[in-house]
Amino acid sequence: MAVVNTDQGAPPRFGPNDVLRFLLELFAFFSIGLWGFLAWPPLWNWAFGIGAPLFAIVLWGLFRSPRAVFHLDAFGKALVEIVIMGSAALAWLVIGQWIVAALFGILAVVSGIISGRKEFA
Repeated sequence: MAVVNTDQGAPPRFGPNDVLRFLLELFAFFSIGLWGFLAWPPLWNWAFGIGAPLFAIVLWGLFRSPRAVFHLDAFGKALVEIVIMGSAALAWLVIGQWIVAALFGILAVVSGIISGRKEFA
């Protein structure tokens, strides 16, 4: 007897943590770009303000996005996410906004743990 897959047309389900993670990703890219513009002298600030978030977006798209080009195991995905989210938190520290860095870091860690536990389950 043939098994019929009925989930092909079903839309993907997004929970509250998925929405939070998406917003954290966008905020991380914004944070890295802001760091590039504020932490460097003129001319270099344009290079880092545009190049650093662009590099982070490409890295995320290649290894961490749902439609990633290179499929990694859960530990590789976690490493890419830690590097990008950690860079964003560090960017806020370099700018001098330690409260934003702490809040962002805590939210990113909690969201990452929830997502990681769901991925390993």
